[in-house]
Parts: sequence; structure tokens; C-alpha cells
Amino acid sequence: MNTDNRHNPLAAALAQVGRWGIFSGRVARWVFGAPPIVANVLEEAYRIGVQSLFIVCAIAVFIGSTIALQGYYVFREFGGQNLVGIFVALACVREMGPIVAGSMVAAKAGTAMAASIATMRVKGQIDALEVMAVNPYRYLIAPRAIAALIALPLLVVFADFFTVAAAYCVSVYQLGVSSGTFMENVISCTGMSDILFGMVKGVAFALLICLLSCYQGYHSQPGPEGVGRATNRAVVSVCVVCIIVNYLLSELMYG
Repeated sequence: MNTDNRHNPLAAALAQVGRWGIFSGRVARWVFGAPPIVANVLEEAYRIGVQSLFIVCAIAVFIGSTIALQGYYVFREFGGQNLVGIFVALACVREMGPIVAGSMVAAKAGTAMAASIATMRVKGQIDALEVMAVNPYRYLIAPRAIAALIALPLLVVFADFFTVAAAYCVSVYQLGVSSGTFMENVISCTGMSDILFGMVKGVAFALLICLLSCYQGYHSQPGPEGVGRATNRAVVSVCVVCIIVNYLLSELMYG
């Protein structure tokens, strides 16, 4: 029987999961056992959070506007167009806010993590760190992990606000829905628990984005082609896993 993983997709996938688990365990050891330098964490938090803020808010505005339009047209068929605030609250705060923040951070910061670390691997800089007795997990990965855990839940809150604000503007000023009715429906259908659950999703997405992106970069193949493949794999794996985890968390929180 051939034991070569290249000819056994299931074995290859399980091997990748195992290597990623070992990688994640080493990162966790340095995050909790010997926290990285605060300045490095703040620098990464700026890159992940502040530099992603504009794109997250911009996408959130258009997502909220679209949800308001679609909800209004659907409810209008049944004479309940004033209930669009309920649809907006449930869709935006519970689901779209975390998804928008996570997907934009994955597209912007996740690719940057994978490309940066893959480039360092290709140039031999990670090997140089090990030669100088500098642990690459503590120096390169742990600051990104902590920064993502700080930044992404806050970005979820911004995404929640801008999706609902955009939906309010479209519903009230374009579609003629009563302002008081809209806000009453939003407030009655959402609570602090919904915002906190969204931030919990942000924490989960932050871990997945950082660990998957950094893993792909850390294990990049040689050459520019290897860097490109590592970046591409990081984006694809993060998007797929985050969507699956979002469903599982929604089922756990609201099921």
C-alpha cells in the first residue's frame, strides 16, 4: 500500500491539520508563557486594526444599505415595510458585522502577514533569527496574534454601527420608513448580548486569521512562486474556515 501523502488527499489534509495544530500550540506557548514586547504588539495592532478601519467601515456602509433595500422590498409584499428594522438588526448585528470585519481583515491584514513571513522565510531571515537565539514564534507570530485579538473585536463593533447607521439612512431618507419605528424595532430585537456575541466571533476570527496566515507564510516554499502560493492558500483557508466557524458559533449562540 502506498503511504505517500501526495497520493492520499485525506492523509495529506490530516497531516496539514496536525502541523497547524503543533504550530498553534507553539504560538500559544509564547503568547501566554512569555508575552512579546509591548511595542511590537502595538505596531501590529495599528497595522491590523487602524489600517483596516476605513475599508471595514466603507464595506459595512454598503452592506447595511443593501440589506435595508432588500428587507424593505421583501416586507413590502406583505405590507410590513416598517418592520425592516427587525431584519436589519438581526442580519447586521448578529451576522454581517462580524463577517464584514473578519473578511476585510483576512483580505488586507491576513495576506500581509502571510506574504511578510513567507518573504522572510524565502530570504533566510527566519533561519537567521534562530541562529541568533531569537525565537521566531515569540518575535514574529505572537505579537500578531495578540494584536489581532485586540483589534478585530473592536472592528466588529465599528462594522455593527456602520451597517445599522447606513441601513437607517436608506430606510428613513430613501424609502420613507418612520425613524422612530425603525429604531424601536432595532432596539427591541438586539441587546448587549448580541454585540458581545459578535465580539466573541471577532476573537475566533482573529485567532483563525492570524494562525492560518502565519502558518502558510512560515511554511512557504522557496522562491517568489512559493510566496504567492502561501498568500493564496492563506486567503482561501481563512475564508473557508471562518465561514464554517461562523455557522457553528451562530448555532451555538442562537440555536
